Amino acid sequence: MKSAPAWLSLFETAQKTPSSLRNQVCLMLRKAILNGQLVLGEKLPATRQLALDIGISRVTAEAAYSQLEAEGYVIRKTGDGTYVALDQPFTQRTAASPPNSNATHSLSARGQRIIQGGGCQDPLTPLPFAAGSPDLNAFPTKVWQQLTQKVFRQHQHRLFSYGDPQGYAPLREALASYLAQSRGVQCHASQLIILSSSQQALQLISTLLIDEGDTVWVEDPGYNGAKTAFSAMGATLCPIPVDDQGLNWDDTPAAKPPKLIYTTPSHQYPTGAALSLPRRLALLAMAKQEHAWVIEDDYDSEFQYDARPLPALQGLSNSQRVIYIGTFSKVLFPSLRIAYMVLPPELVVPFTTARTVYDGHTPQFTQAVTAEFIHAGHFSAHIRHMRQLYKGKRNQFLTWLDEIQPPYPPIGFNGGLQLTLPLEKGSEQPLTLQAKKLGLLTPGLSPMHLNPTTSKEGWVLGYSALSLETLNKATQQLKSIFHTANVR
Repeated sequence: MKSAPAWLSLFETAQKTPSSLRNQVCLMLRKAILNGQLVLGEKLPATRQLALDIGISRVTAEAAYSQLEAEGYVIRKTGDGTYVALDQPFTQRTAASPPNSNATHSLSARGQRIIQGGGCQDPLTPLPFAAGSPDLNAFPTKVWQQLTQKVFRQHQHRLFSYGDPQGYAPLREALASYLAQSRGVQCHASQLIILSSSQQALQLISTLLIDEGDTVWVEDPGYNGAKTAFSAMGATLCPIPVDDQGLNWDDTPAAKPPKLIYTTPSHQYPTGAALSLPRRLALLAMAKQEHAWVIEDDYDSEFQYDARPLPALQGLSNSQRVIYIGTFSKVLFPSLRIAYMVLPPELVVPFTTARTVYDGHTPQFTQAVTAEFIHAGHFSAHIRHMRQLYKGKRNQFLTWLDEIQPPYPPIGFNGGLQLTLPLEKGSEQPLTLQAKKLGLLTPGLSPMHLNPTTSKEGWVLGYSALSLETLNKATQQLKSIFHTANVR
């Protein structure tokens, strides 16, 4: 019998971590790919063989391969096998300088926590039902092209130099005006900092405001990218449950006073709940009393379909304890790489200085085009158009889901680019594996929980990026999955 490949020995190291078997297998394979032991195009063992080699169940092996495919590390070909899809860019391998298999052990404790978290890579293409992807076919590319040419004619080489680390001033001014009118944010352009992503904003916040052992309150369930950023800095995460009125810390009476509170109050991710006004006021009062910072991630508030959203939490705060985060990835397009923070005045200089040691500044040219897009009124018109488009897709998706008769009705569909479909306990993993075989990406709800005693199962299903034809086909595939599993 052929001996197991040497890279499987990495599983012995992975087993020393306190994570689940699936996460340990994922960590092992990420290491093998990133350090060059597995190369682009190399075929991995079948799940049955992998399970035998390292002593795990085949279900766990399937779940690990599915997770890695979603992250872009591998590609699975029906009837053929699983292949490495990532060409490791970090080390140029030569015969004279073999890869260092002990590289991970030389990382700092913080570095190891980041690697063990698995990163935050989004799918390169919006597979059904990848969550959070906009419909790029509806973007006004001709208008954008015209504005790009206009900016080049007017500014030319002035935008080719290094930029202000705080951001292009005309874009900050346009954003300050837009946020005041549309979200009730109280700010001046001098309080904004332009970044490359909301994840970069979370990294800066974690770096500057968290010390090892500090307590951070996070929504449970909640956005894993935020939890990864905070835990990588050594924070102690305290899961705060979410109900139909949003974050509910009254249900966690033993919670230690926080240094940071992370929340998505306008459209909680992934339940869709809106933080009620009484709780907003109570949260701000508590943050002021405890000298805590509230991180308001307003990731998709532009897309509300059934009612106007409550104004931003930041606009209610007179104590300047709220840091407001927004992004253009969902309202325009992801590769634009522009996000922003509205900071309390005392944090502007520290955050701008820290930004200089990350990537310096966001490209000036794209900032200038975005500023023109807003000033000319195209941004507001585009949001109005997309709101109607997504609402139509949402309505049709709900109709098709109702025909399937899933075990529980969907939730979180009043806004945003996705909805959540609860599933019966014990069914999430096997149904997800069946969906993966059909080419469907169905992000699980259970991995978004920190508290295992209150964890619920389900799928977070994105619909906004899909054509109605693709959405219908994918929904019929869900129907076949439920029918095969006899889920009713």
